[in-house]
This record gives sequence, structure tokens and C-alpha cells, in this order.
Amino acid sequence: MSIEIKSPTFPESVQDGTIAAWHVAKGDSVKRDQPLVDIETDKVVLEVVAPANGVLEDIIAEEGATVEGSQVIGKLKEGEAGESTAPAEEEKEDKPEAKAEEASSETEKSSAKVNPAAQRLIEEKNLDTSAISGTGKDGRITKADVINHLDSASAPKTAEKSTAPDPVPPAPAGREEKRVSMSRLRARIAERLLQASQTTAMLTTFNEVNMQPLMELRARYKESFEKAHGVRLGFMSLFVRACAEALKRFPAVNASIDGDDVVYHGYQDIGVAVSSDRGLVVPILRDTGLMSLAQIEGKINEFGQKAKGGQLTLDDMTGGTFTISNGGVFGSMMSTPILNPPQTAILGMHAIKERAVVENGEIVIRPMMYLALSYDHRLIDGKEAVQFLVAVKEMVEDPARILLEL
Repeated sequence: MSIEIKSPTFPESVQDGTIAAWHVAKGDSVKRDQPLVDIETDKVVLEVVAPANGVLEDIIAEEGATVEGSQVIGKLKEGEAGESTAPAEEEKEDKPEAKAEEASSETEKSSAKVNPAAQRLIEEKNLDTSAISGTGKDGRITKADVINHLDSASAPKTAEKSTAPDPVPPAPAGREEKRVSMSRLRARIAERLLQASQTTAMLTTFNEVNMQPLMELRARYKESFEKAHGVRLGFMSLFVRACAEALKRFPAVNASIDGDDVVYHGYQDIGVAVSSDRGLVVPILRDTGLMSLAQIEGKINEFGQKAKGGQLTLDDMTGGTFTISNGGVFGSMMSTPILNPPQTAILGMHAIKERAVVENGEIVIRPMMYLALSYDHRLIDGKEAVQFLVAVKEMVEDPARILLEL
């Protein structure tokens, strides 16, 4: 019996996806829940698994094809995977047919680690699969891996030393160019950034915060905090809690614009920008106003691991009323973060640097950080934006204010 393989049902915020890679080829035997194909959307890569044991009968949507939610992308002939008619080990021992079977089996195992598109290119170029390093899931060889292998093979190599004169002068190195398609995530990021710059009245206000109180708090309690909660105490959780409290006081900063309407949210869902191999992603911390520091740290760690493994889900990425971006981890001193519509504000954190500041009429050295708040001036007045940023600054410089809600 043939079973239809369908793309996942996409949420309203995702219109379609692109077939990124088939992990099996037509005619391959597969087992239930085995990964078959990756579908890249604007936000995440979704994995489609085999609905049952069987053989991949047909691939309807090839790699690179655009598909909609619940669209048929292939067919599976049920009931033929995992069934073995091979003779027992003792019966195979001196039979040439058995040895041929084993060799054939090894070949199938090897080819199973190569994506179909990569396999076609390998056969076309007559390449040795064992010489190509796979960067796909579980070490699979992708088409990009084959292309990179071909590029490295054609790159000029340093000649071995020889006492004999070169018969022909070495050719000068060429100026190579490489054209690749933009990923859906990168294309979506570009689209949203352009949309934000064209459709919002974006303005940025700056302030600086003395990180010494926070650093002393962390140094004093980091060991006991980790022992009690199983996660490390970082700066991000304190900034998230400070922002959550400030958002309660300034509802416009936590609001969103929907056409001619303003939507005021009675909760604080804060997105934390995380860098991944596919680009910048922003998973959402839900109800941060009700979360403890340990819960925030644990969730941020979870998101970081999922982002590295490409396992963030659409639920992880959907929604959000405010965003925090920490360019300081990459060494940024100051920047103007761009809004993430329909949100009306985003906070940018930056590198901590020791600077000379004046306290009580004296010049002292303090670990300082610049903060930047970009906001949509259509909804948020400058006074509100400045007051919000000052509230965050005061809570970070005196963390007891978070607990006391001052």
C-alpha cells in the first residue's frame, strides 16, 4: 500500500517552505520515524520522518522546490523495510553469494550517508565518496560538501621543493568567485530588516550602565546559584528580568501596531537573539515577568543548544512582545539594533569595557556597558523611551530594585 508523505502543517505566520535536502533516494528502504527530508521555512528547518516502514516509492517535490503546508511531497510503499531474508551467519560463511550480499549491503550503507543531490554530483564527477567530509545531519554528505570538495581539489597547491628547474613558470592565482542561493532564513531576515527600515519611524536612544554591582553579585553567588539550580548565573537573566519589570511600567514599549490599532499586551514575552549556523534567530521567553532567574537561565541555555543543533521549533520562534540583542558577545561597543515588527522596541547590549567615570566628584575606573533602545516613534514618545531605558539602567545598577519592584 502506498502512503503519501506530506509537508508539515505550517502556522499562519509561515506561508510556505523549501525542500532543503532529501536524506534518502527513490527506491531506498526506510524505517518508521527515520528522517526523510528537511524543509526550510523562514524561521526554522522542519524534519519530515517516515510514517511507516517501507520503501521510498516516489519523490514528488525535489530539492529546491517550494511547498505549502500539508502538500504531498513523496510516496512510501509500506511494509518492506526492516524485513530480512538473508541466511543465518553460519550458512553464509563459505558462500560467494553471501559475500556478494555483504559487499552490496556495505555499498548501500555508504550511499545512505549521501544526499541524493550530492550522489548525482559525485557520480557525474566520478568522485570517491570516502574522500569527502560530510557536514549534514549524522555526517551526511550534502551537495555543498561535494562542491566544497571540488573547490579545494581545484585550488592551487604548494609545489614540493625540487632542485630541478621548473619547465613552465607557475600560473598566477586566479580571482575566484562563487555564487550561491540565499537561504530562506537569510532572505527572510533581509526582507524583515528592509521592512522595518521602510515602514517604521525608528529612533534610537542611548545610555550607559555601571556593571560593577551586577558583576559583584554574580561573583558572590555564582557557585551557590549553580549548586542550587543546576545552571550558571549570567548577566542576560538579570537584564531580562529588568526589562520585564520596565515593560510593566511602560506598556507602549511592550505593545505592537496592527494596522490602525495598537495592541497592548498584558504579558512580557521577550525574544533573545541567538547566533546559529543559519543566521540570527530569536527564540521567545514566555511570561518573563513570572519567571525566576534560574528559569530564565535554563531556558536560554536550552535555546542555545537547540539553535546549535538546528532543533528550534516554530513554537519557539513565534510571537514576542520585545527583543534583547547582545552584540557585546562579539565585541560590539555600540550599535543601533533594528526593530522586529510588529514589536515597537528592541534593546541592544554591548561589550563591557573599563572606563574612567566620575562618581561623587572623583574619577574612578568602572566596568561600563552602553545600552541602546531602538523604538518606533509612531507609538513611543522620546520621553517614554528614555524613561524605560533609565529604569533598566537603575535596576541593573541596583539589582535589589528588581526584587522590590522599585
